[in-house]
Amino acid sequence: MYFIQPTMLLTFPSIHSQQSHKMAETMKQPRLVTRKFLAKPQREGVGAVVRRSIGRFELKYFDPFLLLDEFSVAAPAGFPDHPHRGFETVTYMLQGAITHEDFEGHKGTIEAGDLQWMTAGRGIVHSEMPAAQDIQKGLQLWINLASQHKMIEPKYQEILSKDIVEAMKDGIMVRVIAGEALGIKSPIYTRIPTMYLDFTLKPGSHLQQLVPKSWNAFVYILEGEGIFGNQKSHPTTSHHILLLGNGDGVEAWNKSSKILRFILVGGEPLGEPMVQFGPFVMNTQQEIDQTIDDFENYTNGFEKARDWRS
Repeated sequence: MYFIQPTMLLTFPSIHSQQSHKMAETMKQPRLVTRKFLAKPQREGVGAVVRRSIGRFELKYFDPFLLLDEFSVAAPAGFPDHPHRGFETVTYMLQGAITHEDFEGHKGTIEAGDLQWMTAGRGIVHSEMPAAQDIQKGLQLWINLASQHKMIEPKYQEILSKDIVEAMKDGIMVRVIAGEALGIKSPIYTRIPTMYLDFTLKPGSHLQQLVPKSWNAFVYILEGEGIFGNQKSHPTTSHHILLLGNGDGVEAWNKSSKILRFILVGGEPLGEPMVQFGPFVMNTQQEIDQTIDDFENYTNGFEKARDWRS
């Protein structure tokens, strides 16, 4: 979605993080919060505002996650024609709607509660613009692709809000974007084993959610305040990201008088070299140089960009 500054990054040892909600006794080692910080507003695209948590100087990369933005945009601002290669973008609308269009002729509107999981693969040029005059809000997550998948054909998985599976139990409601929770599973296919769960906890509720031990995992708070990892910890408020350490699951408590809403995201680290130049993410500098050449010369996946405008 966004035109981030070019950076060159290499993978580093992961903070290791199963994917289903079971009884409390099955969680032997709850993950503690190893790091947290506030995602502050910044300008991106053309006049849009994002709160970037992953992908900024405090946290350049959290394998396999490249970027997490909570975006807010109103027309005429937006994200006009721009390319991607080598990773996936996951757009989850929270308020309003965004119109999407690409050089393959795919177009549509992602409305509040809808999900678009786009595999850019070898190359996509697209635009994402507000579909109405009011403020549109959502989340966009970038997930790296393994080296053997970076040059696959682009693909979309799109789910309307009414078709996203949900479950409720003991004051906890979850929308399962990817993975499994409270006994229900998402139909989304993930090339890298991934979980993406949208939890809402009523006051007084307590969540235990298993996460595979080998995965990296984080929480991003959308609304309210919650306690994570250890109930003696201080509450954390909205727009904070919390990186979770070693363990087999995460615990959360809502001890406030208002609802707590957050996403829990986890994925299996790739452990591969990674080089990023803005919207291009490959494994070597040579591959980045080739990608830039492909884009500038409309070759090797970018042929249709020559004559296309949204």
